[in-house]
Amino acid sequence: MIRGLRFRVASVALVVLFFGYLAAANLASEEARLESWYLPDEGLRLGLDLQGGISWVLSADLDASIQHELDHVSSQLERGLEDAGLPGGGLRLEGPRIVAEPDGEAQAAKLRELVADYGVLDVVADAPGRLEMTLTDEWQREVRDRGMAQVLEVMRRRIDDPIQGIQDSVVTRQGEDRLLVQIPGGQISQATARKLIEQTGFLEFKIVIDQAPSEELLRGKYPDGLPEDTRIVFERDRETRRIVSAALVARAADITGDYLSDARVGFDPQQRPLVNFTFNSEGGRIFAELTEKNIGNLLGIILDDELYSAPVIRSRIASRGQITGRFTTQEARDLAVVLRAGSFSIPVQIEENRTVGPALGADSIRSGTRASLLALLLILIFTAIYYRIAGTFASVALVVNLLLIFGIMSAFRATLTLPGIAGLVLTVGMAIDANVIIFERIREELRTGKTPSASIDTGFNKALWTILDANITTLITAIVLFEYGTGPIKGFAVTLSIGILTSLFAALVVTRLMFTVLTQTRRLHALSI
Repeated sequence: MIRGLRFRVASVALVVLFFGYLAAANLASEEARLESWYLPDEGLRLGLDLQGGISWVLSADLDASIQHELDHVSSQLERGLEDAGLPGGGLRLEGPRIVAEPDGEAQAAKLRELVADYGVLDVVADAPGRLEMTLTDEWQREVRDRGMAQVLEVMRRRIDDPIQGIQDSVVTRQGEDRLLVQIPGGQISQATARKLIEQTGFLEFKIVIDQAPSEELLRGKYPDGLPEDTRIVFERDRETRRIVSAALVARAADITGDYLSDARVGFDPQQRPLVNFTFNSEGGRIFAELTEKNIGNLLGIILDDELYSAPVIRSRIASRGQITGRFTTQEARDLAVVLRAGSFSIPVQIEENRTVGPALGADSIRSGTRASLLALLLILIFTAIYYRIAGTFASVALVVNLLLIFGIMSAFRATLTLPGIAGLVLTVGMAIDANVIIFERIREELRTGKTPSASIDTGFNKALWTILDANITTLITAIVLFEYGTGPIKGFAVTLSIGILTSLFAALVVTRLMFTVLTQTRRLHALSI
């Protein structure tokens, strides 16, 4: 065997052995994984339908976010009139409208000017002494989308947080005003899950007394113990959830999110993103006193006992302030969502309640395993009888394909669902298709009188684009299903996508390599195919 061929065989063998090892590790129990040094701690995850658990579809009352926005805009109009020396205006909310009863044409003209400047209101009725305004359709969509982002943030922090939440749970948006919540494994009761959902994010503002990169370093500054009535909160990296810093703060909040009326993204004169926030009148008074006494200190923004940001207080801040820092635009948007998440709640209710028992999940696994093994056995028998030695090569490639599928899913901790098992069974049936196309091409070349070696090369070359076309179109469909599907549909799409890629590798690399070894290690006068 020539040196280049040995290298190819060794490379493919190492890839197959590595992913085969990851796939086989799933057969070990969780206790064995944790106790053993040679087994990975984590592997393939089971979805709700296989592991059992709770599945809820929640609907959010986004009309509450519309009312909140109307209240905010109404306050802005009142402030605009006050700044122009025309206080009053008889502003009030009537359902989805802001109604104004201006005292004179000067007030009415100023209101029309403010409405035009804001660009988020439509005047639906304009009569002497009365103006009726509502949010524009475009702004209503923006407000609703922002409200859903807030609900999603609260639910994820409560349920799907990798540190404080429930392991392997899923919280994802479904449509315009719904959330899909899945809690696998029966880790909590339905009553506890309901309590988690009904709670809202608890936002606190506290002056940071001291700060250090870790809890150990912070406690090291106080050998006699932490000061009385203080506690430590942690700031974590948004992606890795690694602790970035530890901060010492008072147990009692200096001011809570109950006083916060709004928070949204803005930009400074250099077009750097920042977050503008607004307190109500009582909150503005408290916040003004707090910031006046603590200029130069850090203000900890704490949501659900986690430090989210700690900007420096630059000056006295009353009802309106800014949070500046090294934000990207997306990070500023996320912070604004977090602040709104702790300042008011959008009611949610359970529209669909589904509970899956572990017994049903175990039965699904057994049924899916039997179906996959039966499909594999029938295909192996058929290919070995019909294509002889080439069929044996195809059978080996098929087994390699399955090892790669489970190995890759284990490496990325993908979730296997019942539809995913269906996708696996489908992949087993489809995986042989590429080999069939190749073998039939090789047969055609043999009939023309070519040597076995030349027929193999030509057969693979001619079948290449046919195989790629067929699999790429299926892969595009799987990607669309994953992007726009939810829950079980995504599980099917993940397994199918990985199966398509591994099938191509098994047919075009593994099978081709076995034929190459056959032709280069012995002189072939005929090919059994």
